[in-house]
Amino acid sequence: MRDATSFSVQFEGGILVLRLHSEDGTNRLTQTGVGLLTEAIEPLAHERRPLVIAGNANFFSAGADLHEIAQLDGVQAYDFARAGQKLMNSIEHFPAPVYAAISGYCMGGGLDLALACHVRIAAPNAIFGHRGSALGLITGWGGTQRLPRVIGKANALHMFVAAEKIAAADSLRIGLIDTIADDPVNETMRRIAAGQHIFS
Repeated sequence: MRDATSFSVQFEGGILVLRLHSEDGTNRLTQTGVGLLTEAIEPLAHERRPLVIAGNANFFSAGADLHEIAQLDGVQAYDFARAGQKLMNSIEHFPAPVYAAISGYCMGGGLDLALACHVRIAAPNAIFGHRGSALGLITGWGGTQRLPRVIGKANALHMFVAAEKIAAADSLRIGLIDTIADDPVNETMRRIAAGQHIFS
């Protein structure tokens, strides 16, 4: 059985911080993980406080577990796509600002997760990509809609079709992220604290 991604939620300075973590460090979004994250978002929404989503120093999230996906039949794959959409929509419609604090790899479904957040702050080592087309796959979690709205149709089409990895500097240039910071979590916390009255 492959390692499952879980998460922890803590209050840090009155701000909700949700950290993805897994034993292998890649923070893949498994069926179980997607379900648990979705279940966690609703009670967090009642707090009406800013939410920060982060991974570790090397991976925000590697996306869905491709080994798991390969074992799904048509109905199961459809259900997983709907489950992923539900998670992303719950983040997009969260009643307070949601920040993605991104270090390392942010790929596939992990990028869908970051796109659902309202603000994306990345470390210099952040790498973004939707590499499904290289494997004959396309995201079913809303990335095909959100990515063009964020970076434009031409850039989004290039990311989807070419399946290239994009470094932090280029991601900032095309508008995929809002800023680069050595410590994205601390920078996010600083920004929220500076404008705390906006979210009260």
